[in-house]
Amino acid sequence: MQRRRQLFLLGIALCGVLGVLGLLALAARQAGWTVTKRTMPMPPLGEGPWTLATAEHPRIRVSVLARGLERPWAIAFLPDGGMLITERVGRLRVFRDGRLDPRPIVGVPEVWRVQGTGLQDVALHPRFVENRLVYLTYTRPTGDGMGAPALARARLEGHELHKFEELLITEAYDGPWGRNARVVFGPDGKLYVSTGSGGGMRDAAQEPGSLRGKILRLNDDGSVPPDNPFAERPGWRPEIWTLGHRNTLGLIVHPHTGEIWQHESGPVGGDELNVILPGRNYGWPLLSFGRLGSGARVSAHPTREGYESPLVVWLPSITPAGLAVYTGDRFPAWRGNVFVGSLRRGGINGTGHMQRIVFNERMEELRRESLLTELRQRIREVRQGPDGLLYVLTDHTDGTLLRIEPR
Repeated sequence: MQRRRQLFLLGIALCGVLGVLGLLALAARQAGWTVTKRTMPMPPLGEGPWTLATAEHPRIRVSVLARGLERPWAIAFLPDGGMLITERVGRLRVFRDGRLDPRPIVGVPEVWRVQGTGLQDVALHPRFVENRLVYLTYTRPTGDGMGAPALARARLEGHELHKFEELLITEAYDGPWGRNARVVFGPDGKLYVSTGSGGGMRDAAQEPGSLRGKILRLNDDGSVPPDNPFAERPGWRPEIWTLGHRNTLGLIVHPHTGEIWQHESGPVGGDELNVILPGRNYGWPLLSFGRLGSGARVSAHPTREGYESPLVVWLPSITPAGLAVYTGDRFPAWRGNVFVGSLRRGGINGTGHMQRIVFNERMEELRRESLLTELRQRIREVRQGPDGLLYVLTDHTDGTLLRIEPR
């Protein structure tokens, strides 16, 4: 009897404690405080290598090739077997012959370094062997605590950049979001450049006179091709190829179709993988599968006639970063699969990984697999190397270059 009485009193006490905690949580939410823990343990990346199981290739081996990269962002493979790696803090590095050169390349422009900004993408001219031209995207400081996404090119001679030219500067903005910019050369030899429209510039994605929230198409010297879809339309910036984009973190040419593929992060959920077609509107911020920070839907319905629907949607968000289509011989079971890096899943830090997406011959999604989940790293970049292996950058202050090969 005494035992039952003690358990009864204990139960009442626990209910009281839970009730108080519930009231505190409610008050905190009403005051605008964040009371949900959104971080998983993220242990330091070990020495490796790691042997990991996968669904359609029995086992893979993941090795660390280089450490000490500060917020690495992008990879470009050099004809001599090396690679260029950008660091968001404003350094361009070289990895060659199995080692990371400790000396940054000289001549990189000054970048604006706040959350999510800085030096970003790097691409080589299709005739790089002849002209040595390297293209960079970065956040350019514009003064008064503001920055603007920019595109520039320069000649890489030895360990220095020469004849630096700024080809494009978009509108400046003072917030940390929406300044990401990717660049890729299309099969037509033109430059395709993405610009973001996050934060307070979300409406710019639908504005014809703004370069933000767009995919732009340029000649290799930064001039505008006369056959761009809006080149002759009054009130429209002639550089615009597509509009209605939020924050592009992946931009490639599909190696089989020659189409431009792009992915962008949604607000809360609603990340998208898109096929980029000239003159099309991809909906942001009018349409989205995601929600706003308050939990409200961005739009009552995520699709509408006259707007392009995504090829793939992520719910919850994975914050996609980096994009590759596998075409090599080292992983035969993965040929034609799409690989996408993830900075975090569902807004929870410490959940970064890489996803493998399988499509059929009609480019309809069949299945997805999450890889590298054991490492719990923010995956910023995924590229297939000339050797048929996959190379990955982890987005940390002590970032790493990883190589994925069959075991």
